[in-house]
Amino acid sequence: MPQEADYSVFVADEAAMVMFGRQIAQAASGGEVIFLNGDLGMGKTTLSRGVLQGFGHQGSVKSPTYTLVEPYELEALTVFHFDLYRLGDPEELEYLGIRDYFTDHSLCLIEWPEKGEGALPLADLLINIGVENRGRRIHWQAQTEKGQLLADKLKCSRVN
Repeated sequence: MPQEADYSVFVADEAAMVMFGRQIAQAASGGEVIFLNGDLGMGKTTLSRGVLQGFGHQGSVKSPTYTLVEPYELEALTVFHFDLYRLGDPEELEYLGIRDYFTDHSLCLIEWPEKGEGALPLADLLINIGVENRGRRIHWQAQTEKGQLLADKLKCSRVN
């Protein structure tokens, strides 16, 4: 069981948010489930774009608000970017075959995870994004041993 620790970093702008996402990719080993929490416009998709760029993705990254999940087949692993904002019922995730997405060869980024409560596994890492001054404050907390390894690697991150 990971220790109760809450880490945070200030990101001044969009470029810093992308850079922090790249650092998540560098710290990840595969098989992680990361919940992304924050109000609309906080930068969850921007952070996801940084993670994908960190794994070598060079195309655009859009929020999968209407498709619920966007897969990115990358050299190291597959990143599944979920946006559950429009999910009506967590049971809909069962029809998607939600359990098939969570493997040791994938990384799952899940925006609006509370909409899928009961159908989603325990997150390895919880990330919360909120406004601070003219930028954002990113807090992260591990919920599993794998998440603790990731959290510890990220605690040394400097993005601005």
